[in-house]
Amino acid sequence: MAYLLLQILFGVVTIVLALYYYFTSTFDFWKVRNVPGPKPIPLFGNIKDVLLTKLAMCDFLTALHKQYGDEPFVGLFTTRTPILVVHDPKFIKDVLIRDFSKFSDRSIHISEKAEPLSPNLFYLKVDRWRPLRARLAPVFTSGKLKKMFPLILECSDRLEQYLDKVIKEGDCVDVRELMAKYTTDVIGICAFGIEANNLADADSDFRRLGRTVFSSSLGNIIRFRLRQSMPWFAELLSNVLPQEEVTTFFTNLISETLAYRDENNIVRPDFVNMLLQLKRQPDKLENIKITDTFLAAQAYVFFIAGFETSALTMSNALYELALNPDIQDKLRKEIREHDDKNKGELKYEQLKEMRYLNLVFRETMRKYPAAPLISRKSTADYCFEGTKLTIPKGTDIWIPLFTIHRNPKVYPNPDAFIPERFTEDAVQARNPMNDIPFGEGPRICIGIKFADCQTKLGLIKILRNHRVDVCEKTMIPYVFDSSGLLVAPKGGIYLKITKLEG
Repeated sequence: MAYLLLQILFGVVTIVLALYYYFTSTFDFWKVRNVPGPKPIPLFGNIKDVLLTKLAMCDFLTALHKQYGDEPFVGLFTTRTPILVVHDPKFIKDVLIRDFSKFSDRSIHISEKAEPLSPNLFYLKVDRWRPLRARLAPVFTSGKLKKMFPLILECSDRLEQYLDKVIKEGDCVDVRELMAKYTTDVIGICAFGIEANNLADADSDFRRLGRTVFSSSLGNIIRFRLRQSMPWFAELLSNVLPQEEVTTFFTNLISETLAYRDENNIVRPDFVNMLLQLKRQPDKLENIKITDTFLAAQAYVFFIAGFETSALTMSNALYELALNPDIQDKLRKEIREHDDKNKGELKYEQLKEMRYLNLVFRETMRKYPAAPLISRKSTADYCFEGTKLTIPKGTDIWIPLFTIHRNPKVYPNPDAFIPERFTEDAVQARNPMNDIPFGEGPRICIGIKFADCQTKLGLIKILRNHRVDVCEKTMIPYVFDSSGLLVAPKGGIYLKITKLEG
C-alpha cells in the first residue's frame, strides 16, 4: 500500500513538474535577447489580471509604459507566448509600413471550424487578405460613400427626431446605447439594404445581436480565452456544440439576400452588392473558396466594426463635450454657422469644411482609440535596423496604441481634452506614428471614411439644436471596462440632453 501511494505521489509530482516546465520553458526568450520586461509567472505570463478581467488592457499598458516607457522594446508573455511591445515610432513605422511584408499577419489565432465567421478581412492571413482587400476597397471610396451619404443622412435625421422622445422622458440618457442604435441603423441600410429602425425597435435582431457580440458575459470571455489559448479545445467543442446564434443569423441573412438580389437583378450601392459580385466571379480571388459562410464573414466584420467603434467614438465625444462646455459651445457655433450658410442642407463634401468638428473627432480618437493595441506577427526572421535585436518567424508584436496616444512627452497633459492638438501646425510637428487610431500601412482600417462620415453626421444632428451635460449618473472619472476587447467604459455613458431654443 505504501509503495502504491509512493507511486501515485511520484506521478503527481512528475505531472506538476512537467506542467511547470511547459509553462515556463519559454521564459528566457527575452532575457537572452537583452529585451527588458517584467518577470512572468507560470500559467499567466504577465497578464494575469487582464486574463482574470480584474484589469483593463489599456490600464495594463499604461502601467507598463510608466515603468518601461523609455525603452524602445519591452518583452512580455501571454501565458507562455513571447510578445514584443514596440514603443519607438521608428520601429512602429518599420512594422506597419516599411517592412510590412515581414509583419503582414495579425497575431490573432482563428479557427474556421470553431468560428465560421472568423475568416474575414480583419483576421485573414496575408495570402487571402491581399486579394480580398483589393476587391472590397472600392466599396469604401469617396465616390461610393458619396452615393451612400443620403442613406446615412436619413438615419441621422431619424436620430435627431428620436431625441424629442428622449428629452420628454426627462431622465439621464445612456448615449452609448443611443449611438449604437443609430450606427446599427446606418450599417443595416448601407451594408445590407435593410431598414432596421433600431431607434424605434429596441428589440430588433440587429441591435440584439450587436449587444450579444460585445457583451462582457462570462460565456463570451470564456469562448475568447479558449480560442486564443487552447484553439484545439475550441475546435473539439465545436463538434458537439451548436453554432452560435450570430453565425446562423448572418449566414442565413447573406444567403437569402444574395439569392433574392440575384433572382430579381437588384443593384444597390452597398456592401452586399460587392459580395454578390464576388460570388459571381469567384475565380478573381486567388487562394479563396467562395462560400455563403465566407461572404457572411465579411458582412459580419463590417457590421461589428462599423457600429460599435463609431458608437463608442460618438459617445466618448459627447462625454468630453459635456465635461468641457466651452468646447461644446465652440463646436455648436461652427455647426450652426455652417447650417446657416448652406440653408440647412448637408452634403458629403461639406463635412470637410467643418474644421473644428474634425479637431474634436481626432482628439476623441486620440484619447479613446477603439482598440488598446495593434497586433502583428512576424512572417520571417527579422532584425530591427540599428539594433542587435533579432526575432524569429512567428513572433507576436504589440503596438500599444492607447499609451502611444497618451504619452505625456508627445501630448502634454494627455488626459485633458484639447482639440487644438490637431491643428495643421501641431500635427506637422509630431511624428505621424504618434497618431494612428485606425492603424497605418497596407492593413489600415478599410472603413476610415465611412466611420468619419457617420460619426460626424451623428454629432452634427445631436449638437445643432441640443445641449449635453453631465448628470447624477455620469461616470466621473472615466472607468474602463476590464472584460471587453475594446477601449470602452464600464457600464454606460449617461448624460443629460436638453433641447435648445432658436
